[in-house]
Amino acid sequence: MRANRQPRTTTSSTAVRNLGILAHVDAGKTTITERILFATGAIHKRGEVHHGTTVTDYDAQERDRGITIFAAAVSCAWGGHRVNLIDTPGHVDFSDEVERSLRVLDGAVAVFDAVAGVEPQSETVWRQADRHGVPRIAFVNKLDRAGADLDTAVASIRGRLGVVPLVVQLPIGAEDSFTGVVDLLGMRALSWEAGSDTYQEGPVPEALREEAAGRRRLLEETVAELHADALEEFCSASALTERTLVRALRELTLRGDGVVVLCGSAYRNRGIEPLLDAVLAYLPSPSDMPPVRGLAPDGAEQERVPDPAEPFAALAFKVTATATGRLTYLRVYAGTLRKGATVLDAATGRTERVGRILRVQADRHEEREEAVAGDIVAVIGLKAARAGTTLCAPGAPLVLEPPSVAEPVVSVAVEARRNSDTGRLSAALARLTEEDPSLVVRSDAESGQTVLSGMGELHLEVAVEKIRSGHGVEVVVGRPQVSYRETVVRGVSGLVHRHVKQDGGAGQFAHVVLDVEPLDEPCFEFRSTVVGGRVPQEYARAVEAGCRDALAEGPLGGFPVTGLRVTLTDGATHSKDSSEMAFRAAGRFGLREALRLSTMELLEPLAEVTVTVPEDGVGGVLGDLAARRGRVAGSTAEAGTAVITAAVPLAELFGYASRLRGRTQGRGTFTTRPAGLAPVPASVAGALPAR
Repeated sequence: MRANRQPRTTTSSTAVRNLGILAHVDAGKTTITERILFATGAIHKRGEVHHGTTVTDYDAQERDRGITIFAAAVSCAWGGHRVNLIDTPGHVDFSDEVERSLRVLDGAVAVFDAVAGVEPQSETVWRQADRHGVPRIAFVNKLDRAGADLDTAVASIRGRLGVVPLVVQLPIGAEDSFTGVVDLLGMRALSWEAGSDTYQEGPVPEALREEAAGRRRLLEETVAELHADALEEFCSASALTERTLVRALRELTLRGDGVVVLCGSAYRNRGIEPLLDAVLAYLPSPSDMPPVRGLAPDGAEQERVPDPAEPFAALAFKVTATATGRLTYLRVYAGTLRKGATVLDAATGRTERVGRILRVQADRHEEREEAVAGDIVAVIGLKAARAGTTLCAPGAPLVLEPPSVAEPVVSVAVEARRNSDTGRLSAALARLTEEDPSLVVRSDAESGQTVLSGMGELHLEVAVEKIRSGHGVEVVVGRPQVSYRETVVRGVSGLVHRHVKQDGGAGQFAHVVLDVEPLDEPCFEFRSTVVGGRVPQEYARAVEAGCRDALAEGPLGGFPVTGLRVTLTDGATHSKDSSEMAFRAAGRFGLREALRLSTMELLEPLAEVTVTVPEDGVGGVLGDLAARRGRVAGSTAEAGTAVITAAVPLAELFGYASRLRGRTQGRGTFTTRPAGLAPVPASVAGALPAR
């Protein structure tokens, strides 16, 4: 029987693991988090997602819908280490929550369904982790399900994610008879008896010894190919010791050259303790990470190492409003934060006082006197900090790179049902956008409506429900609208624009010559080829700022413009009347004129839709996708089920969930993820209202 793994936890950054749980919706992230909390003694009763009793899905909407909506932080102790966990959402509409979490994490556990393998959102969050350089290990979950197969899941990891899987376990039994795993490093069996919360260690079962030996040999060969020191030992001894394997696997994980793969069944509580051991063995501590880099007030780049003695520097990555006050979640990168300390908002220069420091357990909190480098905590007392704010010691200002915020793609008009609630609605919307930067609120200049924009239908549904239930405001919601874009198909060259204004006193003069050309990517580029000082550099920057102003509304329907390059080729100044303001106006009005003379095209956002339906419902689903202007990319069939992948305009997906349920008698499911932009057919573009 395994021994109790709960020794005293140290606060050294080498004994801390900050990790996220990443996966597609319904792969088992929240269940794994719940079992980790139970195995580490942080909770004493296991909760279940379908019962609405888990620690991290504490919001009423999460429990009603049975999915994770908000990233929830928890903390526990294992093997003398402090493990700070963030359970992230798996639905594409809430990928911005994942983005903000990954910005402050050191490592992650990617969870895959043993039946489905790599699913669309699994791939999306994996690519997000790639962008942030977050080391990962993989856990193939649900091996107790019918049709579960570790090798098939591993093949999908290799094929779809383009990584080298390093499988360190072999399942004992399959589907309902799955009882444990063979640890290929220690060549031992770990078995969980029915009703037992701990594993028993024993020899490898006779029936699996040959297969286990073959898989161990394959693991050694793969590691030797990737790791120089392991290759040297393998060539001299024709084998690798367990110690060498562990060291090599850790280094490969930190470099991103391989992904350690474990397996189990979180629902049956099988495989959790080895997963925790793997987290400590292979994923980095804060001290393993490179120094964090930021900008000093003079623009020079500075570094801070994760040392409690360094000047304090932290990044706020989440803000929530609770009954106990406004919580600001921080990742402390350097220094020490004490209760009552004064911190500087590096971007605004404003100082604030930290009232309380909390270690967060989802919706429960434990007060602390201080937080040190490597910690993830929440603080109370900050009034102005937002997600992405850098907080630092007043005497050592530093601005850290904030998490990126995705552009919203769907919008609805919202208004209070009662005129007396208009003020409360404005306050509720302000609170929503403060907590979730991926929500955007704007007032439509033409209609006077308040427009709420987000990442998808579900995202907006959740936001509106929070207004109703959390703020007690009844709202009327208009039909969702997607965020169209305009782009340049054929540009113009040598467009001359003179901005001259004289109304008494100092005048305004700016002369610019612009070239506009299309880009293949949905972005904006600006460059200046002016020579001889005809347009000084500061005026060229003002022209760029004016061009960016002009991108807000295109000539076709007032939609934002993207996919173009503007080149400032020539210009002229006046000794007295030229200014940055004048050249900014020239850039704005000049580009507007250039866009009117260019050939423009309307773009719409696409979604990659993966539909899973019974085989007898394929015909109806394909017909419906075609009617929605969908382009089918592929279809596979397995065990009476078909999986159809198609690219569908986002505007055509509203109401698709109920339509699919109706066509498949409730047996069809679908997932989506963003798939870029595509031209709108002329027949459709003509029917679109202007923005």
